[in-house]
Amino acid sequence: MTPDGFKLLPAELDAQQQAELVKTVLALSLKAPFSHYETPGGAQMSVAMTSLGAVGWVSDRKGYRYQPRHPGTGQPWPAMPESLLTLWRRVTDKAPDPDSCLLNLYRDGARMGLHQDRDEQDLSAPVLSISLGDTALFRIGGLTRKDATRSVRLASGDVCILDGEARLAFHGVDRIISQSSRLIPGGGRLNLTLRRARSR
Repeated sequence: MTPDGFKLLPAELDAQQQAELVKTVLALSLKAPFSHYETPGGAQMSVAMTSLGAVGWVSDRKGYRYQPRHPGTGQPWPAMPESLLTLWRRVTDKAPDPDSCLLNLYRDGARMGLHQDRDEQDLSAPVLSISLGDTALFRIGGLTRKDATRSVRLASGDVCILDGEARLAFHGVDRIISQSSRLIPGGGRLNLTLRRARSR
């Protein structure tokens, strides 16, 4: 069982849409380079991250937060592509539009521990996740760490939505199935999560 509000849309993006999206966001990431952020506890994340949109999610010894500029360049984050806003409007019936897109790049050995997405001011808006590249073993549970979890395979082109009860469900990525796709230059998985970070 998955929590109410978790919705999986298999193969929502076709091969051409996937390739175009990868090309677009990787080009934008040249202006906002991927970084392995540090956690408040001092550990380095295995997943490389950057953002698009008005604000981007960052982490360091000061904590987790959204901010309007890239921590390395000091420049505003690149604008979110219109194709992502179009997808949001098509598969959710939620307004307003997202103001942040977190890009997570998983290379060999990268994973994401169970966590909640709760750094946003507007927790009523869903989180929309797009999988590109290698297949991920995604784990989702309930509202506490003790709740039972379920493993879900997310392949390239799959889209999932965390809304309602699932919006604050604990979730993570156990591992990436290496070389299950050739979509990402250099291999791996690129995950895009669209969020409404600021209050309406």
